[in-house]
Amino acid sequence: MQDIALYELAHGRTGDKGNRINISLVAYRPEDYALLAEHVTCERVAAHFAHRNPASVQRYLLPNLGAINFVLDEVLDGGVNDSLNLDAHGKTLSFHLLDLRIPVPPGHPAAGN
Repeated sequence: MQDIALYELAHGRTGDKGNRINISLVAYRPEDYALLAEHVTCERVAAHFAHRNPASVQRYLLPNLGAINFVLDEVLDGGVNDSLNLDAHGKTLSFHLLDLRIPVPPGHPAAGN
């Protein structure tokens, strides 16, 4: 197995409201959805965002779309309007998720074998 970053397998879309962020992970190839669903769990996402101290991470599987939606609570420093951070919301946090590394089997097209 070789570890690769999620951005090799998927793209992200985000939205934020109050102190909650919603990040969708969408597989580029339908055949990679199962790999994402297996390895990108609530626990992995919570650990990846540990520096933001999420109160909870919820995962919603959307197999017909080849997507997974994550909802992270209490990660926006009080919300977009209350935070003193510059653009630490929305797209910035989806890019952070896309940096998460997961294992892919030998010979997978994204593994560069």
